[in-house]
Amino acid sequence: MGVKDASTTATNFFGTLCFFSFLGAFVSDSYIKCFYTILIFAPIEIMATFQAHFPSLHPPPCDTVNNPNECTPVSGRNLSLLTLGLYLVPIGESSIRACAAALGGDQFDGDDPAEIPGKISFFNWYEICISLGGFLGLVVLVWVQDNKGWGLGFALAALMVLVGTAVVAVGLPFYRHREPTGSPVTRILQVFVAAFRKRKLPLPENLVEVSDGTGTSAAVDDGDRRRWSLCTVTQVEEAKIILRMLPVLMSSILAYVPFSLLLSFTVQQGGAMDTHLGAMSIPPGSLFVVPILFQMLILTAYDRAVVPWLRRATGLAGGVTHLQRVGVGFACSAMALAIAAVVEGRRRRRGASSAAMSAFWLTPQYLVISVMDVTSFVGLLEFFSSEASAGMKSIGSSIVFCVLGAGSWLGSLLIQVVNRATAHAGGGHGWLDGASLNASRLDLFYWLLAVLGLVAFFLYLFCAWNYTYRHDPRMQKDDDDDKVVSPASTKQAAPVV
Repeated sequence: MGVKDASTTATNFFGTLCFFSFLGAFVSDSYIKCFYTILIFAPIEIMATFQAHFPSLHPPPCDTVNNPNECTPVSGRNLSLLTLGLYLVPIGESSIRACAAALGGDQFDGDDPAEIPGKISFFNWYEICISLGGFLGLVVLVWVQDNKGWGLGFALAALMVLVGTAVVAVGLPFYRHREPTGSPVTRILQVFVAAFRKRKLPLPENLVEVSDGTGTSAAVDDGDRRRWSLCTVTQVEEAKIILRMLPVLMSSILAYVPFSLLLSFTVQQGGAMDTHLGAMSIPPGSLFVVPILFQMLILTAYDRAVVPWLRRATGLAGGVTHLQRVGVGFACSAMALAIAAVVEGRRRRRGASSAAMSAFWLTPQYLVISVMDVTSFVGLLEFFSSEASAGMKSIGSSIVFCVLGAGSWLGSLLIQVVNRATAHAGGGHGWLDGASLNASRLDLFYWLLAVLGLVAFFLYLFCAWNYTYRHDPRMQKDDDDDKVVSPASTKQAAPVV
């Protein structure tokens, strides 16, 4: 595929991978426990192994680096099977992304002050383990794929999935399990439907009391006692939580648009540069080892040294608030894009000799990308997981991946829009046209993304500044997780519609 099509395919796949996490979250919160959701869905993602095994399903081999114009793009039945194989992965991966974080968080009692620091530390180590898995994949699997074939590489990946699932199963006797509470999506929809139905009713002097076992509140009684007309206090509070988080959610999506594109195009940058380290040639795909190593080092130092110091200095359980941590990451995103634009401009100015420019010039942008991932991803994971009500913990975790997925899809749209607009202004040749980066203007596209990242950062700051946490970050949680929603909610009961 050319630069535009390959990047669009990669970002679309990543977006779908993230969005399908909502499926696993919905199933685990509504019907079965997180543990069983992982066991059921995880093996599905190994199906892509079969597509990679049969040579008849591959396009003809060619030299994509030296003679890219002679390559035949994948099309027809092979493209359909490739797409099918790719999109089986998100169905299985969704359970791991949504439920692993939720299952791990459930092992800590949020009402026990002694366990709260462990819960905060868990999410840091959860990200370290994700990075370690990525490191092994990039070092071991990429080498196998490049030297022994994609079929064997996918087979090893499938084996890792099965072994990992078995390891999760071994822990069954030791887990704390959170019981499903029914569909949280349905409960929230009932609130909006009931509110819409009663939008024209006057507020009477005598309100009816409604109880759901966790709390009682007043409601407008029009004689219809069905669930889609009369909702409990817990349902209303869940709806209020989602509405209050919505501005942070939307601004985070915009801030993640440049991130997914930067990851995709950086691999293509590496493929157009010299990837030798001494006498050893490193595959472009393995260049992601650099930011993953940075991530593991930064996260370890942050969890073991920075957080304890910040905790003593600020009095906050996590050293900083969740949204402050996310904000640092979004600021780093704009910085990484500016660095990437400078490096790509230098590479492009060297023209045909750009292969002599070392791919390790990408290290600065990799470092800043790592800081962004360490701060924004983990911060959002902590934020949505802690702010969600007890019956929406898995969905709270999945929202983070939905943010990444929506950012990827918008990134794909942005590629198409920018390329079409620049092709119209440039006499038919867009910034991202051509089979190689030397025929494109990726440097200008990076500068555009840097501006977009800066705008997204200030928009996020505005939304985060006006957000009210459910619990004071300096205080411990109350006994009833669903009754404490905000400082204002402790003064008067929330109405039920």
